[in-house]
Amino acid sequence: MTIPTYLPFPVLIGAIATITAIVFGLHTALAKAGWSEHDRTVAVRLSAAILVGWFLLALALALGGFYQVAPDGVPTLQYGLFIPILIGAWLIWRSPAVGQIIDAVPQPWIVGVQLYRALGVIFPILYLTGKLPGLFAWPAGIGDVVVGLSAPLVALAYARNPIRNAGWVKAWNAFGILDLTVAVTTGFITSPSALFSYEPPNELITVFPLVLIPVYLVPLSILLHLASLKKLRRETAHTSTVATASARTSSASQVSVGSR
Repeated sequence: MTIPTYLPFPVLIGAIATITAIVFGLHTALAKAGWSEHDRTVAVRLSAAILVGWFLLALALALGGFYQVAPDGVPTLQYGLFIPILIGAWLIWRSPAVGQIIDAVPQPWIVGVQLYRALGVIFPILYLTGKLPGLFAWPAGIGDVVVGLSAPLVALAYARNPIRNAGWVKAWNAFGILDLTVAVTTGFITSPSALFSYEPPNELITVFPLVLIPVYLVPLSILLHLASLKKLRRETAHTSTVATASARTSSASQVSVGSR
């Protein structure tokens, strides 16, 4: 298996740019939300440490060949994929501190930052050069490009009219999660292991640098989708509560005027 010499550059640059964008966006959002300088610094530094530490761990395991297994071996990609998702999902739904951060970050930013998903264009390119099987490359690549390029459009639509375009955000998140589910499934089916047998085998997805996508960028994307859906749910509930209270106030006012 020959790894294209150009491949580390888009993968590493994409991952580093994504981390940078998230940390910078978080700092800006917390500042606009009125967080104190101390609280903002603690939150940003802790978030940066988690993102960078997670990336360095994924990078070390990738370079050490942890995810590369023999054709008769048991896959190990699931550890790098599902463990971060389970931990992150628990924090998103159960941690008050994480909930406060999600509340402070604008929905358009949570959606728009996934522009990096357009990096998936490298999958069809690798297929056309004979490096990836089509069963994985085409659905994963096209799905990621669609999600990535539509992210800024959905974010802008929501920013202009949150109530009318909330459905677009929900649909975009659902499609994004479906795309990742298909990519992960086809990735496992086509990767060499004792569980699956596919020709040609998807060996490239289990080695550095491409393995950083399923063990870092994919879990990160899933967690961003979950954060977006949680925020959308809370914003929708808040809007409904405000609308109900407003309707009750209006009704009470009309009754008071009528009684006079």
